[in-house]
Amino acid sequence: MEIKYNVDHILHEVVKDWLQWLKNERRYSEHTVDAYARDLSQFFDFFETPQTIGSLSKMQISDFRRYISSRHCQLISKTSLTRKLSSIRNFFHWLNRKGIVQNSAVSILSSPKKDKVLPRALEIQQAKDLIEEAPNFEKENWQQLRDIAIFTLLYGCGLRISEAVNTNIGDFDNRDFLRIKGKGNKERIVPILPIVTRSINAYLEACPYSHNHGDPIFLGARGERISPRIIERQMEKIRNYMGLPSNLTPHSLRHSFAPHLLANGTDLRSIQELLGHASLSTTQRYTEVEISKLQTEYDQAKLLE
Repeated sequence: MEIKYNVDHILHEVVKDWLQWLKNERRYSEHTVDAYARDLSQFFDFFETPQTIGSLSKMQISDFRRYISSRHCQLISKTSLTRKLSSIRNFFHWLNRKGIVQNSAVSILSSPKKDKVLPRALEIQQAKDLIEEAPNFEKENWQQLRDIAIFTLLYGCGLRISEAVNTNIGDFDNRDFLRIKGKGNKERIVPILPIVTRSINAYLEACPYSHNHGDPIFLGARGERISPRIIERQMEKIRNYMGLPSNLTPHSLRHSFAPHLLANGTDLRSIQELLGHASLSTTQRYTEVEISKLQTEYDQAKLLE
């Protein structure tokens, strides 16, 4: 269905050229181009009279703010509001580059601040219970031990699931440390708790496949490197059995690792190194998890007064 714009004929052709540019030059998907087109249509519809090249050049910051305010009053999400503003900015910047309209007012607008999404963290006992349930969803003993080892590693070392499944036997040569290749191929050395070492050793001893220096540590049923999707499916089964939230994933064990260390007095800089975060600000999110937890416990205590 063709999108209608509250504009004159000349500006309508200009909009078509912009959409073609998004598609052909920027290689945006059809879905994204349609979304940008709808956003711009809503923007033009906000104004009572049809827009022209001349009216766009005269728009002031107050015009853009009135439109954003009207969208906000309709209770649309901050994510959608940010995208709508991005669409309008893109159009006006393109007009400026093409020399069609010179108006920089839209550049002054700041995007709405997104709501902070705190990492999903388990309670310590929940994490322990989850690991204990891990072997109950595989028939073969070596696969049961494998799942215990993987979940123990994710929680005990704070690894990403991709980091866990990509580890090789050679990375585990020193049983006190594990060599990890993280995002951007950045390598870090992670100390291993004795319980993690024991769980990996127990799995390797039971595994029917060879484990030479360059072989993957964790294998699937046919002896190939295990897929992250297998671990995700196992997590789905465990969380359904335990009645845990549906948004719980293997990554939640990594998110639980950090606040549990914080609660036991580990400093942020050390946790940053263990997690492989490039920026300390990323690690600082976990302090908010602890504060949020304390606030919840305080509120519950008040209810009991």
